[in-house]
Amino acid sequence: MTETSATTAEERRDQEERLLTTKPVSQSQLIWRRFRRHRLGALGGAIIVILTLLTIFSHFIAPYDYATQRRRFAYAPPTQIHFFDKEGRLTWPFVYGLKRERDPRGRWIYREDRERVYPIKFFVSGDPYLFLWLFPTDIHLFGTGERDLNSPGQIFLFGTDDVGRDLFSRTLIGGWVSLSIGPLALLISLSLAIVFGGISGYYGGGLDVFIQRLIEVLNSFPGLPLLLALAAILPPGLPPAVSFLLIIMILSILGWGGTARALRGLFLALREQEFSLAAKAVGASDARIIFTHLLPNTMSFLIVTATLSIPGLILAEAALSFLGFGIRDPMTSWGQLLNQFTDNTISNLTYHPWLMIPGFFIIVAVLAFNFMGDALRDAVDPFSTKGR
Repeated sequence: MTETSATTAEERRDQEERLLTTKPVSQSQLIWRRFRRHRLGALGGAIIVILTLLTIFSHFIAPYDYATQRRRFAYAPPTQIHFFDKEGRLTWPFVYGLKRERDPRGRWIYREDRERVYPIKFFVSGDPYLFLWLFPTDIHLFGTGERDLNSPGQIFLFGTDDVGRDLFSRTLIGGWVSLSIGPLALLISLSLAIVFGGISGYYGGGLDVFIQRLIEVLNSFPGLPLLLALAAILPPGLPPAVSFLLIIMILSILGWGGTARALRGLFLALREQEFSLAAKAVGASDARIIFTHLLPNTMSFLIVTATLSIPGLILAEAALSFLGFGIRDPMTSWGQLLNQFTDNTISNLTYHPWLMIPGFFIIVAVLAFNFMGDALRDAVDPFSTKGR
């Protein structure tokens, strides 16, 4: 049976190889085929898709609004979901009521009130929000249906913070900032890199010298201290959306130099190729040569660079927010959620370890982007043997 299965697998591979040699495929199809065969890269891509979907529908999935405070339940631990009743019989998922007490040290602790049962409901009415930031509604995916902020029938999957805000809701909604700030900053950064790197590599001469010296000046500044100094300049009373956009601008302006230098080298080589010289001979304009002939030949490099740069931007935003210079309340991000550990770190780790959960999301997102970037790099490299 094993030999038959092995023979069948070998025949299938032989058929695929014959198809590869007989049926013409485009470069994008070859890249996609190599990428799919890279297991870690495919896993990273799947994780990114899942995180993106969770973030897009975060307001709907989250049982509460990210800014709603339930001060009676400050530092409440993650709620345990039960599937069996007191007699051990399987039943509809439910939670017990939360009862707050003081321990001998005077610290609030929470216990389950097993006399009060709250079934978990789906598509319940709760805190109002804008679905996809556009459509007003108050329907949430799940919850207990308790609208009273002091009701013991609450569900906190990740626990709560120091003012009783649901950490699960804040983590999901914080993904809007943490996952979007990388691509948005990268879009601006790549645009600057393409313009200055393309001009520097295609024209050369005095423009090349000026742009390269400008890049050297930007790269001479220490990264994190400069980010902290620029972020500290932002007025504390700025609206969260404006602060968010300004942080994107700061990260973009500081991050285009290295990519521009790499593009300059590619343009220096490509401008001497036959297709570029032929286009110039027939009278094509410089803009047409750059954007129609040269730039498309750098797309593989740009895609890989973008994928590998996003983790660094996510970590930069997380570092700024963690240190208190990035996203500020009431807006939230994964780095901003970790900012609570700057006060009473040992106490929080001892008594409130669930506050570290947003850090797990940062780790997973960064690893997923790195795995996908490595897979894309191997897929676009025709001399690579990985992922084949």
